[in-house]
Amino acid sequence: MQAINIGIVGVGNCASSLVQGLSHYRAESNDHSGLMHWELGGYRPCDIRLAAAWDIDRRKVGRDIAEAIFARPNCTQTFCGDIRPSGVKVEMGRLLDGCADHMADHPDERTFLPADAAEPDRAQVVKRLREAKVDVLLNYLPVGSQQATEFYAQCALEAGVAFVNNIPVFIASDPDWAERFERAGVPIIGDDIKAQLGATIVHRVLTDLFAKRGVKLDRTYQLNTGGNTDFLNMSNRSRLKSKKISKTEAVQSVAETRLEDENIHIGPSDYVAWQNDNKVCFLRMEGQLFGGVPMNLELRLSVEDSPNSAGVAIDMIRCAKIALDRGLGGPIHPAAAYFCKHPPMQMTDDRAHEALEAFIRGEGAIALAAE
Repeated sequence: MQAINIGIVGVGNCASSLVQGLSHYRAESNDHSGLMHWELGGYRPCDIRLAAAWDIDRRKVGRDIAEAIFARPNCTQTFCGDIRPSGVKVEMGRLLDGCADHMADHPDERTFLPADAAEPDRAQVVKRLREAKVDVLLNYLPVGSQQATEFYAQCALEAGVAFVNNIPVFIASDPDWAERFERAGVPIIGDDIKAQLGATIVHRVLTDLFAKRGVKLDRTYQLNTGGNTDFLNMSNRSRLKSKKISKTEAVQSVAETRLEDENIHIGPSDYVAWQNDNKVCFLRMEGQLFGGVPMNLELRLSVEDSPNSAGVAIDMIRCAKIALDRGLGGPIHPAAAYFCKHPPMQMTDDRAHEALEAFIRGEGAIALAAE
């Protein structure tokens, strides 16, 4: 198979884990652990190649991406530190609403430091995507970056590049944007990546279990703390609207009966600097068993946040590429439903898994993509 050339928007912790992972699985070709699919549609992790990258931080712009992923304010775990230079330098990105004002109130090593460099216009980004022969563009911008996300989504459309939207800005799940990608014949997978084994997938599975076992769910909360730039960015509550919608709908969509707003609370709760990229989830579910007898479940989940998403991103990249290979455009529903919190079409995880595997095999791929 030919290589899959990727572009990355936002060289933060998630991009760092992805790049480290690609290097790890290239070097350790016999280590298949930690991946949902070693081979997907004929593509392996070693087929993914870095082709372009954009960021706005002066500690990253102009550096090879192999170095930039370890620059501050990145703070995720280094599990593959021996990464050869890629030959791809991080370019200055478009700022727009990608950096919230409150980020300037924190120490340099914790926050973004915008570079004093000319920002590209859309034509320049489109030209770069074409020159680099990018197949798939990944969006890793901070939560709340509506204008910046729309800027890069439009660039992907014009360049004919598949778009993977890892953040809770609604593009794939927005009917207008979805129609634009479909008309252009360009695949999109989104929105808001669902971690390999994170708070959302665990909460969904337990909520689905309650429904299947006949337990009435009365109320639930999911509280999350972390110390990376994602949590610092979200400490400005005005940037949280789409994130809360995304995470809440991910759980509500698999509940037997939708909960009233006052009985469900899901969302980032606090920034704790010393946690760095560690994320801690506190989950509580209250319900009724046989005869209305009350029960409750409490769970504490601790994960390294960014590596938790990287394996999922590798599968999303490959699904986007096989969609390109098959000439599909618009939202790729099976991949979005399985890999994202806020897809255009919600499914239970069991159903989404079945649809994804069918899509990978090429069974009913066109119908599923356009459903």
